Amino acid sequence: MEGLLLRASPRVSLHSIPSSIDQFTSFPKQVPIPGTLIGEQGGRKSSFPCIRAQQSPVMLSPASDCKIDALKIKEWEVGMLQEEIAASQGITIRRRPPTGPPLHYVGPFEFCLPNEDNSPRNILEEIIWTKDQEVSHMKEGRPLSMLKRALDTAPPARDFVGSLKASSLRTGLPGLIAEVKKASPSRGVLRADFDPVEIAKAYEKGGAACLSVLTDEKFFQGSFENLEIIRSAGVKCPLLCKEFIIDPWQIYYARIKGADAVLLIAGVLADHEIRYMTSICKLLGLAALVEVHDEREMDRVLGIDGIELIGINNRDLETFKVDISNTKKLLEGERGQRIRQKDIIVVGESGLFTPDDVAYVQEAGVKAVLVGESIVKQRDPTKGITGLFGKDVSSSA
Repeated sequence: MEGLLLRASPRVSLHSIPSSIDQFTSFPKQVPIPGTLIGEQGGRKSSFPCIRAQQSPVMLSPASDCKIDALKIKEWEVGMLQEEIAASQGITIRRRPPTGPPLHYVGPFEFCLPNEDNSPRNILEEIIWTKDQEVSHMKEGRPLSMLKRALDTAPPARDFVGSLKASSLRTGLPGLIAEVKKASPSRGVLRADFDPVEIAKAYEKGGAACLSVLTDEKFFQGSFENLEIIRSAGVKCPLLCKEFIIDPWQIYYARIKGADAVLLIAGVLADHEIRYMTSICKLLGLAALVEVHDEREMDRVLGIDGIELIGINNRDLETFKVDISNTKKLLEGERGQRIRQKDIIVVGESGLFTPDDVAYVQEAGVKAVLVGESIVKQRDPTKGITGLFGKDVSSSA
């Protein structure tokens, strides 16, 4: 080991790091990585990644171990940088449980104290941490290359936005996105005799413009199988894949399972992720419903070009409290003007049970509503839609 020296490594492009976020075009272009080992033996030099020493040379592990350590450090640094960017945009939901730096780490985050709060701070964060593990496991068996090949046989994407506009024009009321939903973390099981196809057909008969299908299994008792069988059953309403998306891989997976639209939550995804994921949606012919909860999230999303659908969730996803006046608050003044100028369709979400509730958010400026609980719990969901609007809104009316 004599003659071995350590030198600081050059800064390298983030695109060399094997992570799903390295494709986001708005992500910072460079991050530091560990040092590079230079050996001098018989006049020849060899170079391989290893841990950078601060003051004095250290004993080094074999090259293969150093490469593995360097990869772990890169991945950890990317995660830390991602959390910093999210925090700078007001995102409080952490993508995964916090961990300390790898052994012997020296770099831009070396003085960051580890967060001792290793448990989820709210239900949304718990869902996201679980989803991170689920997606990692699913990707192992279904790599992106496999999903891209499967696109050739996927059912054609249907016009989700066009269906909402046509329904609103026909009825004079907000277009309905009716949710196929068995359960929720806050309410428990909503419908014990849950038949997704039967419910979907009842919604379509009752005048729904589109359907939302819950695919999260652990917290909502949904599944991608439900999405697939509803699509294959001949239901003509375009389908929104109601999933907690944290990785572009999920968008491809939703598409091959029959989705016509996906949900992107601004309280979870940073701006560069929303930009990148909406560009993937356009490539695949999918609509993207970008969901916001407060003024800061609305301002962020309005600053992103190409947004067609914004959902205002009246439910605080950290406390799960509902207040439909949130919709009116987010559509007042300059924000409302910008939405009209951009011709964005606003979707009211959560807390809508009566014709008065629908009228309230429509007056505030929504052109569509996403409703689940108040109609899925009805013995006849078709009649539940009539009760929601106070009149028959089916195409046969």
